[in-house]
Amino acid sequence: MSRIGKKPIPVPPAVKVEISDRTVRTKGPKGELVWSFPAEVAVEYDAPAAQIRVQRSNDQARSRALHGLTRALIANMVVGVDQGYQHKLEIYGTGYNCNLKGNRLLLNVGFMGRGVDASGKMREAQFDIPIPSGVTVTVEVPAARGDSEPARLTVAGPDKQAVGHFAAEIRKIRPPEPYKGKGIRYAGEHVRRKQGKAFASGSG
Repeated sequence: MSRIGKKPIPVPPAVKVEISDRTVRTKGPKGELVWSFPAEVAVEYDAPAAQIRVQRSNDQARSRALHGLTRALIANMVVGVDQGYQHKLEIYGTGYNCNLKGNRLLLNVGFMGRGVDASGKMREAQFDIPIPSGVTVTVEVPAARGDSEPARLTVAGPDKQAVGHFAAEIRKIRPPEPYKGKGIRYAGEHVRRKQGKAFASGSG
């Protein structure tokens, strides 16, 4: 039996679990999640013991793989609706900022090749990003101050995959560059820095 798959999933008191027609539903303080599990596994909820157990139908390679995967995904669902998941992001760069407008995230992260305006000045690129259903964004610090004090925002929600994917999409808009570190990064992320090219002049 899969080492991961055989472990019962503890269910906190604040979480409700329903299993029917190959579908598991979890509901808790942070929201509600629904997922249909594959036919190769069986899922049962032991309410008195407050545990979910996952079993596989046979020992074929696919069933063994799905056994552990199913257990991991359902465990994430339980944690997600009980505690939630989050990714904190930091935006470095003079003039860079982030704001919320309804259910959209607005990012200003420098000049990104949008051309010039009527006066000949470079247009700043503003990204208008719809926030997915089930995901929330909180802006703690809307504007960066220089290259040392970043703007800060948090992406959160009960669905671990959705939260991680949206945070990665935000970071991908302007990944941190290696010279001054400008761009969007995860809080605590180490950015490997490079030295700029040195130019020397001399008489021949």
